Amino acid sequence: MKYARLTKEQLEELHPEFINFLATQSITADEWESIKKEKPQVAEEELDVFSDLVWEGVLKKVDYLENISEQQMHLFHMAEKEMKLISVKVMNPEVDLRTDEGFSWFKKNWQSDFVEYLVASKAYTDDPHMDKFELIKEGAVITRGDLYRWFDQIIGE
Repeated sequence: MKYARLTKEQLEELHPEFINFLATQSITADEWESIKKEKPQVAEEELDVFSDLVWEGVLKKVDYLENISEQQMHLFHMAEKEMKLISVKVMNPEVDLRTDEGFSWFKKNWQSDFVEYLVASKAYTDDPHMDKFELIKEGAVITRGDLYRWFDQIIGE
């Protein structure tokens, strides 16, 4: 398995897609039940292959990722040839950017001396999908990129 097995909840959400996946391999519902009972290792392998296919499809479409912690925001734009980062660091220990109050403080004080910015970019390795997956494993979430684009516009001026 290249990425990670989908969770039980994710597999339940993707049940129709999983049925189609099995059908492409000419595996019927009865055969699937039989495989799960008699050849659990084969069933596990099928789940792994399906999980990787789903991850590949998702990662192909990822353009923006965000990883927000108490005092830092890492906003990523997954461009065609490189990953671009806008990093925001808040030097006020009383602020937690993950809360509504903390983010409200940030919106009022984003230009203050209590906020530092860093812009960087990095070329992908030979596997851009794995680069994206690693960021997700570290806590980044897929977004539409509103925050990144806002900062990019502000910083770029």
